[in-house]
Amino acid sequence: MKKNHALAMVLSALSAGLLISCVKPADDNKAADNDSQTVAQESTATKVSNNAAANESNNSEQNIVITPVDISADTEKKYLTHVADTMIIPAYADAAKQSEVLHDLAQKHCQKAPVSGDELQALRDQWLVLAQAWASAEMIDFGPATASMSNLYINYYPDERGLVHSGVAELIAANPTLTPKQLANESAIVQGVPGLEEALYANDSLDAGQCAYVISASSALSTRLKDIESNWQENATDLLVINQTADSDKGLNQWFNSLLSSIENMKNIAIDQPLGLTAKAKGHLPATTAGQSRAIINAKLATLNRALTDPVLTAMLSSNNESELGNNLSTALAETTTLLAQMPEDLVTADKEAQQALYDHLTTVTRLIKRQLIPTLGVRVGFNSTDGD
Repeated sequence: MKKNHALAMVLSALSAGLLISCVKPADDNKAADNDSQTVAQESTATKVSNNAAANESNNSEQNIVITPVDISADTEKKYLTHVADTMIIPAYADAAKQSEVLHDLAQKHCQKAPVSGDELQALRDQWLVLAQAWASAEMIDFGPATASMSNLYINYYPDERGLVHSGVAELIAANPTLTPKQLANESAIVQGVPGLEEALYANDSLDAGQCAYVISASSALSTRLKDIESNWQENATDLLVINQTADSDKGLNQWFNSLLSSIENMKNIAIDQPLGLTAKAKGHLPATTAGQSRAIINAKLATLNRALTDPVLTAMLSSNNESELGNNLSTALAETTTLLAQMPEDLVTADKEAQQALYDHLTTVTRLIKRQLIPTLGVRVGFNSTDGD
């Protein structure tokens, strides 16, 4: 399987799909007699009444008077520097560190194949730590990881066609002595966190070829993650446009729209679509082979919680007596976290009521960010917002 960047990008686009909100036009029902017309009219009247009530509720929420906080250029600069130093750079550093730990562990345990039992479990446990670390960093929806499309080589998801499963198996069969350099020339489909998951969880033991793959994949992933971390270390000021706070499309705008986009994607692509909550099921949950979807969602939620309950942000909101908004966000996030903790490790095995409750809780958080937090900060919702509520 040779490297083909264009193919990987096209496959990713096809796999991810386009999240487009559509409104289905109502059918014009023509009754054959007056009785049928009366029934139709009553039914329509009921629907109009229900829709009006729903719209009134939405309008009430949307029509909340928002008074933007007065954020000086110096305050914004300090906050963005704080975001880079305490949230963004540490997230990528941790992901790079955990990948390196997995690589070292694989070299240790794979000296003699097959690998099974406690040694295989140790590799799986470290993979989960790595997957959670990347789930946290993945919430940063801009910068070198996405600009270079390295994010696809780190986490090719959603893989709706099962390309990772077949791709990794074919690659190992064709290259039983695979090296990190050889793997680096392969497509995004057979690299990163999903590829490692496939190799570690698909069987009860690792043979020599699978061991070579795990060693090579963890090494290539470490290199990629370290490059992203270094880029942020060296260019955080430019990447967050910290010194140009007057640019409304960057700075705070970029950071909070990134968080909004991330939770929308998590809610829609990683929960709603694979669980079939609002439409026919499509794709799969994250970490589905490992049966660890809850851990991945929890890592993303924890990152969002840290960002939105950050004391520096809270102080900015409190400067305009907006403590209620901060409290509402904190409460909504805490309730969502509590609900998630009560669900099974594999969210697909949870009952539909719990799955729907999780989706609804995330919708509440999304609305608070979009309709209250972002306007309060004087930020505009970006065009890439995918949530339909």
